[in-house]
This record gives sequence, C-alpha cells and structure tokens, in this order.
Amino acid sequence: MNKLSLLKLYLIFVKVGAILLGGGYVILPILTDEFVDRRKLVERDILVDYYALSQSLPGIVAANISMFLGYKLRGKFGALAAMLGVITVPFFCITILASLLAKLVGNTYVNGIFWGVGIAVIALIMLTVREIWQNSRRNGFFYLIFLSSLTALLIFRLPPIETIILFTCVGVLLQKLGGKK
Repeated sequence: MNKLSLLKLYLIFVKVGAILLGGGYVILPILTDEFVDRRKLVERDILVDYYALSQSLPGIVAANISMFLGYKLRGKFGALAAMLGVITVPFFCITILASLLAKLVGNTYVNGIFWGVGIAVIALIMLTVREIWQNSRRNGFFYLIFLSSLTALLIFRLPPIETIILFTCVGVLLQKLGGKK
C-alpha cells in the first residue's frame, strides 16, 4: 500500500473539505473517487463500512469518517491530520460567512448560488445512496429493516432519532436470533 506523509494526507483532506458542499452525507462519493479510484489506498467496501459507522456515532460525519480513514492510513496522527484537514476550509468559510451573513441573506446572486449548490447536493446524496445500496449485504433482514424503517419514517412519521434507535435494536435482535455476528 502506498504510504502517504501526514502533510500529504492533511492536504488531501483540505481539498476534500473545500469541495464538501452539503456536509458529511455527500462525502462518500468524494472519498471513493480520491482514495479508492484514484489512489487505490483503501477498498471500496471498507470505505462504505467506515461511512456507515461514522453516521452511527455522535458528531460530524465528515470528521468521523476522516478520522477512520486517516487512522487506517497513518495511525493516530493520520486520524488527527485527516480530521484537521477536512475541517480547515469549512472553519474559515463559516467564520467569514458568519460576519457577512446579514448582508448576504437578501442578495439575489447568493440565493442563486445556494439554489444551485442545493441541487448539486441532492445529486451527491443520490450517489451516496447508490454507493451504500450497491455495497450492502442484502438479504431478508436487510429488506425487512429497510422497508420497516422507511414505513416508520414516511407513514407513521416517527422522528429520525427514534427510528435509528428502534431499528438499531431490531437489527441487533435479528442478527442475534439469526446467529450472525
């Protein structure tokens, strides 16, 4: 495996953080392109597993997955370099935008930019869903939990956090009953 320097790892994640419009939910296609397809530093299924794990932990998804990936590639310092890299550009952008927010809210051009970015984010989220769907181990348990959780969210309007907790417990219970790890 090609070993990256900590500085190179940091700079790659600075780039990822700079183009990460839409937050951690759209990071999977970007990381897949950068670390699986271009650099061949990690396997696709491992990256998808890191993404799923990152979503199940408290905190920022982008920072969580960056730390997992950085740790895999360079250990504890790699985790730190990756996490700092992915938050560097957003930190400065948020700091600058916060000071200009009142002036920007009514600007037609800014509203147009946000509208266009919003559409691009929807496309990236769809790519993330496709990537996770393709790399999921689909069986009866998968479809049972998927359809039940979708029903709970859309029809019964169960809040997302309660849905996550409920179906995490259901998934663990089904795996336990099925004798799988």
